[in-house]
Amino acid sequence: MNVFLTSLLAVQMIAAITMTVLILVQHGKGADMGAAFGSGGSGSLFGASGSANFLSRTTAVLATLFFAATLMLAYFGALRPDTSTGSVLEGAAVSVPVPAAVVPSIPASGSAQIPTK
Repeated sequence: MNVFLTSLLAVQMIAAITMTVLILVQHGKGADMGAAFGSGGSGSLFGASGSANFLSRTTAVLATLFFAATLMLAYFGALRPDTSTGSVLEGAAVSVPVPAAVVPSIPASGSAQIPTK
């Protein structure tokens, strides 16, 4: 089961990184304005509208894969047996000692506060 969860986590991370790169590569709605200033050659690999269709479909497939991997990780993470006796905060409270409060000493009378020089 541990190998399955590790491979599922790897699939989720690869899908997330690839999807991020694909989103950053895609042209925005104002990309045609940039073509007037000399950056029009970037869409020539897939044709005029081929890159938008290819990149958007690939992004949609990766988003679906990422969403499915996230749901499966959440489901299988909830099925693990609970080996702890309490919450994480309860365990931290037991292991960390709390220092005692330091109370400043107060002289019995005000004469100790008067400078002698």
